[in-house]
Amino acid sequence: MRRLSTKSDDPLIGLDYKSLGRMFSGLAQTGAWSCFDEFNRIEVEVLSVVAQQILCILTAVTESKSRFLFEGKEIRLDRTCGIFVTMNPGYAGRSELPENLKALLRPMSMMAPDISLIIEIMLYAEGFTTSKSLAKKMTTLYHLMMQQLSKQDHYDFGLRSVKSVLNQAGEARAVKRRCAHLTQRRSSIRRVPSSGRTPRWRRTSSCSAQSAT
Repeated sequence: MRRLSTKSDDPLIGLDYKSLGRMFSGLAQTGAWSCFDEFNRIEVEVLSVVAQQILCILTAVTESKSRFLFEGKEIRLDRTCGIFVTMNPGYAGRSELPENLKALLRPMSMMAPDISLIIEIMLYAEGFTTSKSLAKKMTTLYHLMMQQLSKQDHYDFGLRSVKSVLNQAGEARAVKRRCAHLTQRRSSIRRVPSSGRTPRWRRTSSCSAQSAT
């Protein structure tokens, strides 16, 4: 489930515990798996209630119950259900997970992505034929900026900023190709009149016509 909350000029607008409770109820009854992306963007007050909801489901699964009481209603339980979350700690607008919620979630380590390979593939997708050499240059540039520039909040050299730069490069390339195509088309249109002969009145024909009258 992508983007559980969004940022606006108002305070952080996100899902409340009732909306999340309905999701958890559906997962528990159907046995489905769900991954909540950027889970720590939810407000801390809501996360505290969410911890109790998840604990209720996990307790019922541990006790091998077929039905259990959830949010004041008795619902059936499919023990194959699964709840997964992702989070980006340290980013602006993110909350720290409460300790009671951390205790319910099993942490998983993630490998650092190969940024050079990601850049190369995205450049290929944008239509760049020399994406391999361009990816090496861009990776070197990003690593140098991360090492040489000072630590500032407005500096972001993560995959999100890399993707934004590559998308802009693809758009610029598409605009350049369209402009080149229009320029070639206009030049071909200009050559059409110059290649043909312009019609002219023949003075002899008009004279002969007057003499005939």
